[in-house]
Amino acid sequence: MATGIEHPRDLPTPDPVDEPHPALDSVIDSSVHRESGLDKLVFGVTAVVSLAFLVWGFTSTSSLADASASGLAWTMEKTGWLFVLTSSAFVVFVIWLALGKFGNIPLGRDDEQPEFRTVSWIAMMFSAGMGIGLMFYGVSEPITHFATPPPGTGEAGNPEAAQNAMATTMFHWTLHPWAIYAVVGLAVAYGVYRKGRLQLISSAFEPLLGRHANGLGGRAIDMFAIFATLFGSATSLGLGALQIESGLQIVAGLGDTGNAVLVGIIAVLTAAFVLSAVSGVAKGIQWLSNINMVLAIALALFVFIVGPTVFILNLVPTSIGSYVADLPMMAARTAAEGNETSEWLSAWTVFYWAWWLSWTPFVGMFIARISRGRTIRQFVTGVLLVPSLVSVVWFCIFGGAAIDLQKNGTDIAGAGGLENQLFSTLEAYPLATVSSIVVMVLVGIFFVSGADAASIVMGSLSERGTIHPSRPTVIFWGVATGAVAAVMLLVGGTDALSGLQTITVIAALPFVLIMIGLAVALVKDLAQDPLVVRRQYAIEAVEAAVITGVTEHGDDFVLSVEKAEVDKAEVDKDVKA
Repeated sequence: MATGIEHPRDLPTPDPVDEPHPALDSVIDSSVHRESGLDKLVFGVTAVVSLAFLVWGFTSTSSLADASASGLAWTMEKTGWLFVLTSSAFVVFVIWLALGKFGNIPLGRDDEQPEFRTVSWIAMMFSAGMGIGLMFYGVSEPITHFATPPPGTGEAGNPEAAQNAMATTMFHWTLHPWAIYAVVGLAVAYGVYRKGRLQLISSAFEPLLGRHANGLGGRAIDMFAIFATLFGSATSLGLGALQIESGLQIVAGLGDTGNAVLVGIIAVLTAAFVLSAVSGVAKGIQWLSNINMVLAIALALFVFIVGPTVFILNLVPTSIGSYVADLPMMAARTAAEGNETSEWLSAWTVFYWAWWLSWTPFVGMFIARISRGRTIRQFVTGVLLVPSLVSVVWFCIFGGAAIDLQKNGTDIAGAGGLENQLFSTLEAYPLATVSSIVVMVLVGIFFVSGADAASIVMGSLSERGTIHPSRPTVIFWGVATGAVAAVMLLVGGTDALSGLQTITVIAALPFVLIMIGLAVALVKDLAQDPLVVRRQYAIEAVEAAVITGVTEHGDDFVLSVEKAEVDKAEVDKDVKA
């Protein structure tokens, strides 16, 4: 039997002449002219503010250090809870997106296949999961938490110190950072590949801001994204410089070199990046990045084989189990527990959340670029699990080796600063000089390729979302990143790491609010997706047809589709209501 189905009353009725039906996948018209070139307002404001920061840092380091310390104290006291709460909320948010009604929505057209094969996609996700951070903290974080347990986890040397140390490290390096990246990646990929928008953070705010997303409000968002990327990338480069300096001290037998050598290292590596950008050796950088990944895997396998192999294997399930068991406690830790906890959070958890937030424009846009054609469920599964698995294996190998040495009498925790502890661990095994040189090579290439990628993102944000920003803009942001890294190290004085941490937390604060707005805008976007609208039509239409069929014919009826005579005036009245 054929039944006439009334138009669902809670769905919009488009004008069939002017726009496609909301239940149908619309064709993205790539021929539509979009303004291109340098956005003078976005670039001008961000460039001037960045240069002003550099002038302040180089001419009056002490006053910048005092202002940064005051800013950090205020940020921790007033907004530390915001970093803690939102980071865990983003984990719940992306899992909810993947498991709920939005999970099957593709990041592209309805019939579009993934741009990259799953194996290639996972390989690129793996490369995104590796970086200077894993090199710097691979040993230092687990061994620090083992020797000096986090607040509320017992005294040093307690029987559960190793598993608590690894659980805390997993907390900082697995689901939470990649959930933060996933929010930006989803918003950008959905907007670009499903809606045909520009590759800008501000474009994802169209559901909330409408046309203002392309006006002053949207430009302000892109400016904050540039600042976040600038300071987040500078932090990574600063960590790399600290580690290279430590390696030179050990391998070359140098004494205490001070900040002058740190600035020199940054200058040399920044010059290497500029040279690569000017000469256009993009393939060479890609080739070096592939070598870097191979060297990183080789270094991990070397430590796994010559180190405490069985202990490392046992540590993997123990770390995962402890992480799952302690997750609620770690996620709820705030400054309300006292000054000791507040100081610990500012040096570890809140610093990490701020660092990840500042990296979201860079990493989020990268994973968006490689995920075209994936569904939201596939995207979230891959983005959360693949890099998290890499981090688990990496930290269990290097952290496990260091903890085993510490237990057996080699004082890794007391081997100078955090930047020294990886080299101290390698010294306990054969080929220490060779492996230390490999570490410095790895960090150096991560520095150059990281500056390259981050500068391209800042260039893209400065030039209205273009995929290929101009060379001068990219070079400007690359040099600025190196210079900001130098200033941040100088602000820390003798404890250079503190300068990186302090300014990172302060710079990331505005982007927390942007991330919250981005999540709201994404949900509003997804709620109007053609796939969701079709589902609404299907449920309401089939339900009405079944009721009519059973009422009129009992069990003896079939459903068919035919055009219904709809009173347009009545429908318009319903829509307005």
